[in-house]
Amino acid sequence: MPERTPETNVIDFRAAEQLLAARDPRGAVKLLDAVIAAHPESISARLLRARAYFMAAQLRSAEADFQMVLEREPTNAYAHFALARTLQRANRHDQAKRHFRLAAALDPRPEYVEAAGFDGDG
Repeated sequence: MPERTPETNVIDFRAAEQLLAARDPRGAVKLLDAVIAAHPESISARLLRARAYFMAAQLRSAEADFQMVLEREPTNAYAHFALARTLQRANRHDQAKRHFRLAAALDPRPEYVEAAGFDGDG
């Protein structure tokens, strides 16, 4: 296997974004696995791979990547929201509600507030 360069990683990341936009999450995961192997600390690559796992209905893998992002960035509202959606899809509603509420507390975007149940019903 040829050695990976910084350029290769950027190209693969951008290609993975395009694959995800084209609804090919499994193709995106394959590219991102190599990027993350080269840069395990990359929050953006982990978030993108977590989204791809979610789209591919690989909920445990999505949860693991979202959790890893939150370990490094506990105030990442998007990661809380996306993890909550993942947990909700896995029928883990109590855990999901906690992360929806954290997302809304960190960033009062309307979709976060609505999902958290802060839109007037407390």
